[in-house]
Amino acid sequence: MREFKAANYKATHFGWKVEGKVATLTLNRPEKKNPLTFDSYGELRDLFQDMVYANDVKAVVITGEGGNFCSGGDVHEIIGPLTKMEMPGLLEFCRMTGDAVKAMRMAPQPIIAAIDGICAGAGTMLACASDIRLGTARSKVAFLFTRVGLAGADMGACTLLPRLIGMSRAAELLYTGRAMPGDEAERYGFYNTLHAPEEVLAAATKLATTLADGPTFGHAMTKKMLWQEWSAGLGECIEAEAQAQSICMQTNDFERAYIAFANKQSPKFEGN
Repeated sequence: MREFKAANYKATHFGWKVEGKVATLTLNRPEKKNPLTFDSYGELRDLFQDMVYANDVKAVVITGEGGNFCSGGDVHEIIGPLTKMEMPGLLEFCRMTGDAVKAMRMAPQPIIAAIDGICAGAGTMLACASDIRLGTARSKVAFLFTRVGLAGADMGACTLLPRLIGMSRAAELLYTGRAMPGDEAERYGFYNTLHAPEEVLAAATKLATTLADGPTFGHAMTKKMLWQEWSAGLGECIEAEAQAQSICMQTNDFERAYIAFANKQSPKFEGN
């Protein structure tokens, strides 16, 4: 069976470190507010596709360096070249960026975004593709696609954003491309919680560690079902959850939890 050692991975276009069972991915071009390039999109896609086979990491934190999360696609390294491409190349690029989002959603590990400063364009979609988002009051979230003459439908925005904050709010943000401040983002439900800028990464790491120490098989199943049930009816969802839960009930973690509860102890989960 294929295995991927996340702790041994050497990232080229962003920071990557593994401490215990938690990996931290840091977008690290702070001089430009951490924009993405053709290469970083591709590496993000490939890494999260490989994370399906990683047994050493149980949760992932995504953050940005230098007080910002991600300013989107690099204007000169991406947008400029795109204006000169023919349709086949444009379609290949758009599919690649979408594949990065799909890979994040298909990775079994919970992904927590720690967001400060600018979170714009493609950066918003990395946030949407995460399972949980922690932000700061000073952060600015902007879906800028229409600001450059494109549709708001990019990298799954028209599917993911309405499910996070509701159709009407998503429509307004996608049409206007305006910046949403952190307190509004929390009120809308885009952020789970707000933190001080100097504390947001630590809060995300603490949450990731808690999840990584939990029933990770169950977390992976929860993530799979959240994704799978989006487009299914209630009856199908209930049946799918019955199947998923019965599988989880066969794990050792389920028995460990029962034994610990019976002995008035905290369970120590091992992910099997």
